[in-house]
Amino acid sequence: MKILCISDQIDPLVYSLSIKQRFGDVDLVLSAGDLPMDYLEFVVTSLNKPLLFVFGNHNLRELDYYTGKEIQPGWEDTSVHSSGATHIGSRIRVENGLIVAGLGGSMEYNRGENQYTEFKMKMEILKLLPGLIFNRIFRGRYLDILLTHASPRGIHDKEDKCHWGFKCFLAFMRLFKPKYLVHGHIHLYNLSDLRISRYGGTEVINAYSHHVIDTGEGIKK
Repeated sequence: MKILCISDQIDPLVYSLSIKQRFGDVDLVLSAGDLPMDYLEFVVTSLNKPLLFVFGNHNLRELDYYTGKEIQPGWEDTSVHSSGATHIGSRIRVENGLIVAGLGGSMEYNRGENQYTEFKMKMEILKLLPGLIFNRIFRGRYLDILLTHASPRGIHDKEDKCHWGFKCFLAFMRLFKPKYLVHGHIHLYNLSDLRISRYGGTEVINAYSHHVIDTGEGIKK
């Protein structure tokens, strides 16, 4: 299985007429935030593959709709965009046999939208708990992938508060053991910079610009 991960930058290799030639063999797209919705719509319509996304701390024009603050009449499921992209912020989704949970937003640094203190992010994790336990009982595992915008504390993050990672993501990985944690937010100005790290049994991947995960035959349960 191949998974195209994107975040933070409109990548000319993705936003291209040759997108199908480059990425047509992917099975799933994950967006880790800070990308405009029209870019996500382009990816979905071009590849015709499911796309799951979380919001970051920028490009938040449609955040209120997806979080239920501005629900449009006649729509019951506010997670799915008209393009087919699906918002999974503080939600769990099963797609192509993979269990993916999402946690959007960044560390609170100026009280802006979609920013969280460590405590508030723990409360977002608690929203996932019933679904995680359900998965463990009925699917044999809590989840396969945790999709976030911010990184875990001490892994790929920076010293300025805006780019701090969350300590609670470290505890999440220890407790629920996702195969992958895919995040954005940390720009790789030099694409030879560290993109992939390991924490216990979890591969932590910075999706900045784009990165393709090739799981081989699939994710082992």
